[in-house]
Amino acid sequence: MTAAEARVLERIDPAALTALTVQFVNAGGENPPGDEQGSVDALTIAAAAAGLASKTEEVAPGRPNLTVDLPGGKGPGLMFLGHSDVVPAGTGWTGDPFAATVAGGRITGRGACDMKGGLAAVLAAMSALREEGVALSGPVSLVCTVDEEDLDLGIRAYVAQESALPAGRRRRWAGCVVAEPTNLETVIACRGDAYFRIRVRGVPAHSGRPEDGRNAIDAAARIVDLIRADHAALAAAPEDLIGAGTWNVGTIEGGQATTTVPAHCNLTADRRLLPGEDPEAIRVELVRRIEAAGITGDGIAVEVEEAMFMPGFRTAADHPLTAAAGAALRAVGREPRLSGWTAACDGGFIDRDLGVPTVVLGPGDLNAQAHQVDERVEVDDLLAAARAYALLALRTLA
Repeated sequence: MTAAEARVLERIDPAALTALTVQFVNAGGENPPGDEQGSVDALTIAAAAAGLASKTEEVAPGRPNLTVDLPGGKGPGLMFLGHSDVVPAGTGWTGDPFAATVAGGRITGRGACDMKGGLAAVLAAMSALREEGVALSGPVSLVCTVDEEDLDLGIRAYVAQESALPAGRRRRWAGCVVAEPTNLETVIACRGDAYFRIRVRGVPAHSGRPEDGRNAIDAAARIVDLIRADHAALAAAPEDLIGAGTWNVGTIEGGQATTTVPAHCNLTADRRLLPGEDPEAIRVELVRRIEAAGITGDGIAVEVEEAMFMPGFRTAADHPLTAAAGAALRAVGREPRLSGWTAACDGGFIDRDLGVPTVVLGPGDLNAQAHQVDERVEVDDLLAAARAYALLALRTLA
C-alpha cells in the first residue's frame, strides 16, 4: 500500500461511519409501499455534508433515484450501485426497527445489512477520496435506485435513460460494484429472477354434481406438479458458483365456496434464472408443457404472464475489476474469495443493458442477517468495506 493510499484510508473514521449507517437506517424506506423519499433525503444530506454533488430523478411520485458524484478525469469511471428501499420491518423485533442501536460492535435495525450499511460505506469512501484530493482518471459515482425490493422500477428507469442518450453523451464505466451484503466476498456470478402469473379458468357447478363443472383448482394442482418436475430437472444440471435455476410457487388463490366447483385459480411462481436465460422462452415452454399434458381444453383455459424480470450476470474470474477487488480486500486485511449469488440484484441490468462489467461486494451476511428480525451488520465489516471501496477506486482510476 502506498503512502497516499494509507492517507485516504486514515480518513475513514469508524465512529463517523457507524453514525452515518444509523442515520440511514433511521430514515426508513419500507417497500412496499414504496416510501423511499426519507431515505433519499438522508443520503442527499450526507452527500452534501461530505462535499459531494448529487442529483435526483423521480421515477414515480415520491420515489426518486439518486446519483452522487465525485469528479475525476475524462476516462471511464467507477460506479457503485445500491438501493434506498428496505423490506417491511414486520413484527417480533426487540426494539424499534427504525431506531438503530449500536452494541457489541454491531448495528441493529431494518436495512442495516440490506443495504444501508453498504451505502454508508460507499459514501465514506467517496468522502475520504474527496478530502484527500486525489487525482482520479475518471469519476466515482454512487447510483442509488428505488424499488429494488419489489419490481425494480428504479434501475429500469436508470438504464433506460442512459441507453437513450446519444453515444457521445453516455457515461463510460470501467466497472460497477454493487454494494449489497456478500460477507465481503466478491460475487462474480449472480442468478436472475422472473415472476410469472398463472391464471386458470374453469366452469362453476354445484359440488353435488362436480362432473357438471370444470375444476380450476384441480387444473392448477396439475400445473404445480409440472413446475415441481421442472425444478427437479433443473437441479440435476447446476452451474459452478450459482447452482441451478429453480422454481417456487409462492401464492395460490382460488374458488368461491366449498359447495361450488371452482371456476378460477391464480398462481404466482418465482423462477430463478442462470445468466443468459430468457424468461419469455421459459414462459413459452411452460405453456407448451401445460398443453401437452392435456390440462387445457374441455372448459379449462390457462394464461401465463411474465410479471417481473431481473437478468443475471457473470464476470470473468480474471477480469481486471475482479482482480482489483481481491487486491483491495487483501490490502485491508480480508481474505479475497470469489463466490456466486443465488439471489438476484440490480447489477444484472447494468451488465446487460449498459455493457458494464459488474461484481457484488458489500458488508453483511445476506442469508443470516438481511430481511430478518433484528437485522444487523458488524461495524468492522463496514469499515473494511469502506476502505476496500476507496482502494478499489484509487487503483481502478489511477
